Amino acid sequence: MDIEEKISLIKRNAEELISEDELRELLSKNENPSAYIGFEPSGLVHLGWVMVASKISDLVNAGMDVTVYWADWHAYINDKLGGGIDNIKVCAGYMEDCFEALGISRDKVKYVYASELLDSIKYWETVIKIAKVTSLSRVKRAMTIMGRSEDEAEVDSSKLFYPILQAADIFRMDIDLAYAGMDQRKAHMLARDAAEKLGWRKPIALHTPLLPGLKGGDRMNPAASKMSKSDPDSGVNIHDTDDDIKRKMGKAFCPPERESEQENPVLMLCRHIVLPRTGTVNIDRPEKFGGPVSFTDYNDIAEAYFSGKLHPMDLKKGVTDGLIRTLGPVREYFETRPEEFCAIKEILKRLGKI
Repeated sequence: MDIEEKISLIKRNAEELISEDELRELLSKNENPSAYIGFEPSGLVHLGWVMVASKISDLVNAGMDVTVYWADWHAYINDKLGGGIDNIKVCAGYMEDCFEALGISRDKVKYVYASELLDSIKYWETVIKIAKVTSLSRVKRAMTIMGRSEDEAEVDSSKLFYPILQAADIFRMDIDLAYAGMDQRKAHMLARDAAEKLGWRKPIALHTPLLPGLKGGDRMNPAASKMSKSDPDSGVNIHDTDDDIKRKMGKAFCPPERESEQENPVLMLCRHIVLPRTGTVNIDRPEKFGGPVSFTDYNDIAEAYFSGKLHPMDLKKGVTDGLIRTLGPVREYFETRPEEFCAIKEILKRLGKI
């Protein structure tokens, strides 16, 4: 695979790459650069992880050494799972199973815990250096990466550490490319800005879009309308039954206007989940409504939908079928390896989260 093919694979279905020129230069010098994505272990996994798993596969296939980083102390700062670090580590074990169920073999990526890095004095030296070149107002603005407002730092000052820690993670692991959803963009920009001021190598930043919640998106604030663990009906859980998926998708927001395309959860699930995973969207409909039809290209299905040739209910049925096909192997995996899944469910039950 040549450099341009690798760049095309890395960029596939991404919303932003900062920057393509930097990536091209990196790949010209290093056949196996490093990449990472970080997660707070905080609950059951939803469909957004399917898109992430696909992108991790793209990075691996492009020759990158990928680290999945379990931000356990970050999750503690963010009050996840009752603030219990042991609960958070159990969740990380479950999430490793989720990635394997989604096709990421354990020998293809490296799993690292934040607690492994935080033991080092070099880590804390990096934290202090980044903090010295980053204003307090910049840190507060970046707190949206953890789903918090600037004002919450006034209640719990530990939350001010979070954006700085996230930037320090990148440098201490010597990461070439930092990957995340668009909601983490501010942390990556903070890291790049600090690197420039400190004379360090700037990490390339790759961002995939946030899937809008099933109840509808908000183009002015996509992070506020993404799928949420706190609202089970806002998204599909990878453990949902076929009936659960049908029920949720049947009520999904599906506006017919082209200007609402990015807010349409059904189209975005088609684009970022079903087509990359299954290759086709099959619409089974009576002959009087046009008969069965299959799509292999997102632009074709979007054109059919916005031109009125494809009814919203038919689109929903086709995407629902695709989600059921996508998640079938996940359920089969956990039927044979239920231990970690059962462990996190017990924790969530004790906490009143399910």
